Amino acid sequence: MALLNPPADVIAVRRELHATPELGFLEFRTAAKVAAVLDSLGYGLELGEAAMSAAERMGLPSAETLDREFEAAAAEMPGERRFIERFRGGMTAMVATLDGDRSGGVAAFRFDMDALPVTESDSPDHLPNREGFRSQRAGLMHACGHDGHVAIGLALAARLADRDFPGQVKLLFQPAEEGLRGAASVVASGVLDRVDRITCMHLGLGLPTGIVHGSTEGLSASSKKRAIFTGRAAHAGMDPENGANALLAAAGAVVRLHALPQYAGDGSRLNVGTFTSGSAPNIVAERAELTLETRALDSVTECRLAEAAESTVRAAGAGLGVEVSIESIGGAPEVVCDGTAAERVLEAAAAVDGLVPTAGPHRDSGSEDASWLLERVREGGGDGTYVAFGCSSPSGHHSSTFDLDEAALPMAVDLLEGVARAGVS
Repeated sequence: MALLNPPADVIAVRRELHATPELGFLEFRTAAKVAAVLDSLGYGLELGEAAMSAAERMGLPSAETLDREFEAAAAEMPGERRFIERFRGGMTAMVATLDGDRSGGVAAFRFDMDALPVTESDSPDHLPNREGFRSQRAGLMHACGHDGHVAIGLALAARLADRDFPGQVKLLFQPAEEGLRGAASVVASGVLDRVDRITCMHLGLGLPTGIVHGSTEGLSASSKKRAIFTGRAAHAGMDPENGANALLAAAGAVVRLHALPQYAGDGSRLNVGTFTSGSAPNIVAERAELTLETRALDSVTECRLAEAAESTVRAAGAGLGVEVSIESIGGAPEVVCDGTAAERVLEAAAAVDGLVPTAGPHRDSGSEDASWLLERVREGGGDGTYVAFGCSSPSGHHSSTFDLDEAALPMAVDLLEGVARAGVS
């Protein structure tokens, strides 16, 4: 298996990564490849437990899944076992550090690594299929551009290996951005505690190639929960009165949840995304499971909505004698960008051929756990921003036909290189 060599060939690296997608906390192959390249370039590495807190991870895959994927990765990449071992159990974060040749502040850059549970298009019009780098893993796809992010991060690492920059750079390769599950655990490890500026970036976001916004607004606070209803099974015809119907309790919760007030002005949103229950038509269901999310433009409003949702779920169970347990499987505050960091991005963009630095923030309606990273750096007296980097695509994010305009990738490396070489002022 190739090891992303040379890392400066950003398009080739992106294609290699695109063909081998991995879900959040299961990025064993990706993380091992990245670690091997960074190690060869002379970066100091903090891997696994040194770069994330196990206790702060959310929405972790089952232990069986973690073990299976770990062993498969280790068997496929025996030469990189020394790195893969550090990621055992889904501890797939890493931070690469390099000192420049003169004094200055600490500049961090975030690159997310995870893919999505999407089956990639096999249409002859879909470029990854036509060019032979379509996903090789059934039901998994880089459908959001994170393969491009990792490729950009490695190309940036290769360029900065000359140490011709002030201060120190930290390159954070983060697991499990999808579902807002990974960044909080990175923050809890302390690896960002002495960072002066952090730059996070996303390709695409509906913007054409070349357009660059130094900041983004509208990325809302969000919480994602799993609710499990545990009742009591009974024969639906002979003695239904002896049962406690978990399905009925969960169904009542769904209806009541969607009746909670939501307002366009504060961006509050609630959605039940999955509902599973039951085993047979003649059995009172003993178990049911819901997953739901709440969103709002600010954390205070989102927290109130999340609390109301949790109370609604518990009340629906209590009314039918059904126990309810609720687990947090993801979440993040709203994204807040700092003006100085955004200005520095636009200054760097102005020096890159083909880029159009665009005043004002890009408006987006999703959520991003980069907010945890920005918040921690800000708490330590630093600043940061979330860059919207235009990259044309034939379809929207998370779709089976999503793709990147690969011409944007070298320009993104140029941009981040400019930010890094300018240092923190």
